[in-house]
Amino acid sequence: MAEMPILEATARAGTGKGAARTARRNGMVPGVIYGGGEPPVAISVRFNELLKALKRGKFLSTLYNVKVDGQDTRVVCRAVQRDVVKDLPTHVDFQRLSERSRIRLHIPVEFLNQGVCPGIKRGGVLNIARHDVELNVRAGDIPEKITVDLAEAKLGDVIKISAVALPEGVTPTITDRDFTIASIAAPSGLAAAEEEEEAAEA
Repeated sequence: MAEMPILEATARAGTGKGAARTARRNGMVPGVIYGGGEPPVAISVRFNELLKALKRGKFLSTLYNVKVDGQDTRVVCRAVQRDVVKDLPTHVDFQRLSERSRIRLHIPVEFLNQGVCPGIKRGGVLNIARHDVELNVRAGDIPEKITVDLAEAKLGDVIKISAVALPEGVTPTITDRDFTIASIAAPSGLAAAEEEEEAAEA
């Protein structure tokens, strides 16, 4: 299972605009954790830490462990409100997740056996269309990565999601097409030489 990034938070005693403004003055971003059959909890997250997480990307599709005064809470972000002028975060909403909750997350792709790949050994180039894939996963069973075995990939091969062995219970969020993960492309010089050879044979 992939290791969850951590966001430190503190519980806010007050709610409403006054408490939110106080939190912001203190370098915090007000927020709330809700769902999971428990009452909502008003929290504050350090502005700098939240901004770093946002800049890393995919914040709305990454599972986080929000530590509220040291207590672990498995969450996914559902909304980030921003200042209309400065585009900086002013409020954040998190949803609690149980072990069986299903969520959409971007899972990285690892390409195996590039050193023995027939297409690459012939001078081909691995063109990666997707370094990660958005998948429907269970919150309690999130794969750290998905793997693509290139041991038998040849020049011109296109590797699509249907050829990737996904863990049990994991499905792509894109269901209307068999999308491409990567391909083994011939370099321009090799492609031209092969075309000339085929033309001569014809």
